[in-house]
Amino acid sequence: MRPIRIAVTKGRLEKNTLELFDRMGFDTTELSDKGRKLILPVYSPEGSVFEVVLAKAADVITYVNHGVCDLGVVGKDTIAEYGGDFYEVVDLGFGKCRFALAAPNDTDFFNGYATKTVASKYPNVARSYFESKGMDVRIIKIEGTVELTPLLGLSDAIVDLVETGRTLKENGLKVVEDIMPVSARLIVNIACMKLRKLEIEGFIKKVEEYTSVSAN
Repeated sequence: MRPIRIAVTKGRLEKNTLELFDRMGFDTTELSDKGRKLILPVYSPEGSVFEVVLAKAADVITYVNHGVCDLGVVGKDTIAEYGGDFYEVVDLGFGKCRFALAAPNDTDFFNGYATKTVASKYPNVARSYFESKGMDVRIIKIEGTVELTPLLGLSDAIVDLVETGRTLKENGLKVVEDIMPVSARLIVNIACMKLRKLEIEGFIKKVEEYTSVSAN
């Protein structure tokens, strides 16, 4: 039987996950010095082998959904945008930011009756937010720098991730309303949870323990 496989979002969440594994006492030597490898072993203090698969955020969800990875570390932003058939088991407490609605400083977004246009990298999140408010808006999906769209006259506002708000401020934008908090989450494939219950539950319990220690 193959080792328990964990898909980890490349980039900042990868670094935070590596730090979590180090706190848990895992041997992360090969993950720390990965070169161009995308599947790497880490070793628990008990000698168990886990495989870490480095992937883009949306692909982490795909791999866990299809069961080729048992677990995944991915941001709540990606979960909210793409959804999926898996268990969300632990809020890991890192990668913190928030979804927010932002608009130019000199505008009142909620004022007036004209249909507003909103740009976002996360159209499903934006759509759900405005549906919850009973608002009919036009949503444009943007792949790059979403803050540009109000400056170019393409949108009245944006829905995006906000950490410090500095980028918004530098581009003449303000937060109109916070939508939801975001942080990294541990997810698990439903079938894998049943098939390898003891191994996966043991891993989750240890993650919870060391996530709690870090939070304190």
